Amino acid sequence: MGVKGLQHFMDLCCPEACVTVNLREMARQHVAKGQQGSTSTADTTSPTLVVDGMACLRHWYSCKDWVCGGQWREYMDVLKTWVEAFTSAGIRLVFFFDGVVEEQKRQEWVKRRRRVNREVSKLFRHMKAHGVQPGRELFCLPSGLATFTPFALRSLGQEVFCSVQEADYEIARYARQHSSMGILGQDTDFIIYDSAPYLSVAKLRIDSLTTVLYDRQRLCRTIGLAVTQLPLLACLLGNDVVSEEKMQHIRNDAMETYRINKPTPHSGAPQGQMVLAVSHLVSSLWGRDEVETGLIPQSLNLSAAQRELLKRGICSYLLPGQEVLQRGDISALPSAPAFEKNVSPEILKACREKHVAADGFMVYSVVCEGVIECSNTLEDEEDAELLPQALVYKPCRQHIYGLLLHGHDARTVNLIDGLHTYSSTVDLPTIREWFVYPGNPLKEPDMVHPVPISLPCDPPGLDLLWFGTGPEVSALRLLSFLSIFDCQEFAELFGAIEDSLLAALCLVTYIALQVPALSQEDLDAYLSQAVCLRLKSSQELQQIKLPFLCSRAVQLGSLYVRGLSHLLGANCASGCPLPSAALMPWHSFDGRLFHSKYLLAHSGTEKTVLLESDSSCLSLFVRLRVKLTEACRRRGRVLQSRPNLLEQSHKTTPGYREKHAGRHPGAGESWRERGETTGGLRHGGGWRERGEVRGDRREYENRERPWERGRGMRGGCDGGQCRGRYQLAARWSHPPAPGK
Repeated sequence: MGVKGLQHFMDLCCPEACVTVNLREMARQHVAKGQQGSTSTADTTSPTLVVDGMACLRHWYSCKDWVCGGQWREYMDVLKTWVEAFTSAGIRLVFFFDGVVEEQKRQEWVKRRRRVNREVSKLFRHMKAHGVQPGRELFCLPSGLATFTPFALRSLGQEVFCSVQEADYEIARYARQHSSMGILGQDTDFIIYDSAPYLSVAKLRIDSLTTVLYDRQRLCRTIGLAVTQLPLLACLLGNDVVSEEKMQHIRNDAMETYRINKPTPHSGAPQGQMVLAVSHLVSSLWGRDEVETGLIPQSLNLSAAQRELLKRGICSYLLPGQEVLQRGDISALPSAPAFEKNVSPEILKACREKHVAADGFMVYSVVCEGVIECSNTLEDEEDAELLPQALVYKPCRQHIYGLLLHGHDARTVNLIDGLHTYSSTVDLPTIREWFVYPGNPLKEPDMVHPVPISLPCDPPGLDLLWFGTGPEVSALRLLSFLSIFDCQEFAELFGAIEDSLLAALCLVTYIALQVPALSQEDLDAYLSQAVCLRLKSSQELQQIKLPFLCSRAVQLGSLYVRGLSHLLGANCASGCPLPSAALMPWHSFDGRLFHSKYLLAHSGTEKTVLLESDSSCLSLFVRLRVKLTEACRRRGRVLQSRPNLLEQSHKTTPGYREKHAGRHPGAGESWRERGETTGGLRHGGGWRERGEVRGDRREYENRERPWERGRGMRGGCDGGQCRGRYQLAARWSHPPAPGK
């Protein structure tokens, strides 16, 4: 977020601080300056640009489609082009991503999540009313983009860091310590930090490598402050640590004084006046007060609590070597990890190293912080049938927590291959979850209990899983991973099919067991998408045509991508039995392709058409479908055919939204009515322990008939009209090859 109103002030009221620069020329000048009088070539031979990855996500994701779950291969092409533009100019890139949400910023995080929730609601209402993606004004990042982008950049050979503190602080610290040429981002906090020059990613022209540099010194001359006074200015204006409301009375007094002393208003309107007014206040206080409490003048009208908050806010901007105040624990790492007693020192060290190198997911947050969060997902709050992804994946997260924290109390020690494994005799700690989903007010975290995985042997220790060697350990890693999703029988497929397909089968099976509302058509769409994606290029995926969008398919696409992140977390916890690349969405998911498969599957399209008349794809699809069906049947889950043809009638049937509210034929009561809340979803129970009706076996046995006959198409339009729309979808989704 940065400092309230400061970006607006610089852009509109302080043009002298906004300098257009050419990054190629800036890099040359940076190298030349560094070589003058330097005895080391460490940071002069390759000018370094430190990139705020989170600020770049909206600019990187320039793909036309964003609601269907992500155009991941196209996105990879964009990232590759972006990186090559800098490396060809001789500029080294170092990327930072948020790795934690500091508790002092939790309320600001919650406020943003609620705001995005409102935007997501508008997005779904638009799609259900018009059947198309809304305009850029309602743009939301595809679910999981922040999770997978660090892995994407690493795969391109880039240096990527994941923060263990506030990412802005780590970026500014790195840039200052390594004499970087600049910080590329879109956050006015980088003006406040006394670090490298702040460069705008929003103003970046990638073709010419030009952008705007926000000059810290020129800003200070305009507002009459020293660089050391900027942190106090930022806190009084409002930032992530000191909310705007906390210092409202200070700003009101400053504005009143400013208007008396400056009767002619400054050009740039009220927001510009506010920045100038508070700047004048800071300047006047600094001149007449003894600095008895560091950077906070005593004459400021503050309560003890407000003064302490202001102190924390100012300290958050002080980099190593700049401390005027004791920073306390503002920049220090926690004195002890959250669950130090549950894991070995070697595991703690490995957790942190993997996290910092952006080579792991979830394990650091669980073991070292005891808290995990998940941002907004494209989910329809009006859909009464589909469970939110936070609840769908809660059982597997409990297993991940159980694997990470169970069996490591050093009271009982065994030696396996020279490594320690521990048998726990203490209760497992709870994990605090901040997950955004419909119905969660985010007033406090959900307290989630770990659940040990079920194995035919004793639970393995992390030291064995992570550091052990030999085929037995490799097999144990795979079995632990599959047990998290209750898919142990799929171990026989390891090595027989591609790793990405094994992961997809595991994920789709888990979803089928946890979400009773899913039909055979939904699962066929998932599987056919995973099978067909392997043979498609990024260009072919972009050419897929969709006659309309289905909000239910949009949510199912996001559900799948969130599942990939859980696969990644389970893989990391299990010692990485699968290569991380196999779990990346650009190898296993494409939003447009999935959406087209969903429309085709729900139209009753023949399997040969669904698999694009490719015999090898059809054979592989049938094999995976049989494995999925058998796994579900063993657990009492009967997959049923339920074509969902309602949403296409949004333009032709009056009152469609009010009439159907997201339900489909054969659906039962809503997940809220079933009591499936964060506290009510139990691992292993799925739909069975929640009292879901399994359905008539005869209906299961007849599930193929709608596919074969194209009948049973209900929901607001006659069968002929619906078939016509979906046949059109088939033609548009797979255009003929050139010359045909």
